[in-house]
Amino acid sequence: MEKIGIVTDEAADLPKEIIEKYQIATVQVKLFWPEIENLPGNNTFQKMRELEKGEIKNFYKTSQPSMKDFLDKYNLQFNSFEKILCFTVTSKLSGTHNSAVQAVRFLDKSKQDKVFVIDTLNASGGQALPILKAIELIEKGKGAEDIVAELKEMVHRVHFYIMFKDPKWIEVSGRISGLVANLMRGMAKIGIRPVLAMKDGVIAPAGLKGGAKDMPAGLFKQFEEDVKKMKMEDRKIKAVITHGDDLPEAERLKKMIEEKFGNTEIVFINIVNNVVGALAGPNALTLGWCEN
Repeated sequence: MEKIGIVTDEAADLPKEIIEKYQIATVQVKLFWPEIENLPGNNTFQKMRELEKGEIKNFYKTSQPSMKDFLDKYNLQFNSFEKILCFTVTSKLSGTHNSAVQAVRFLDKSKQDKVFVIDTLNASGGQALPILKAIELIEKGKGAEDIVAELKEMVHRVHFYIMFKDPKWIEVSGRISGLVANLMRGMAKIGIRPVLAMKDGVIAPAGLKGGAKDMPAGLFKQFEEDVKKMKMEDRKIKAVITHGDDLPEAERLKKMIEEKFGNTEIVFINIVNNVVGALAGPNALTLGWCEN
């Protein structure tokens, strides 16, 4: 049985327990935002709430991981494993995938064909799900090549949805206009909540959820519609929930899904990473899921 290790970037939002249990090496995604550094708060979202009390003058910048960042993690994993699976945030929105691919060229030639870089075409929970599947397949004794073939097909079947409490932050970033942001706020006031999805590696509108009094209800409605439309009521589903420092709402969504869909396992709930979270803002909520 091959000894297969895993490398990923922080955008996967894997909990510390999973990272430690499966000896996963994580590459840091750097956030540069001097304006919030000295604000009170235990995480980026709490600092953003403080920033909201005044004028928001600057928005953050990110620095994608370098080739050396990935190279260091590859070499680290080769101390314990024979082959490596590397999972990256979507290549359509970040150069992280390219850094991971280029880093392979700087390994010893005997190791280069033992690293497999997988573009998840996703982020957060949507990025975590292929990693969880890889862990499952590794434990079943499958070889790296067979695992990669299965995962490359799987990434196109992962569903990932996100809802914003307020589109302010993605508006400030310049990724949507003030007109669109105000439209989203107006719809939310009358119980119509826009849901965004990751499609083919980019964020796109998924639909409008009428009668959704809040974000857990909106994401639950989206999940319920998908499961029924795809006739998946009797198939096993794995899901991941992440949030912008709003654990009670994330746990409420988990409860709603588990009470209605006994076939669905919520593998973990975790806070959203800084890079995705700084766009989504405090109290954002995401749901990623896939047939197991």
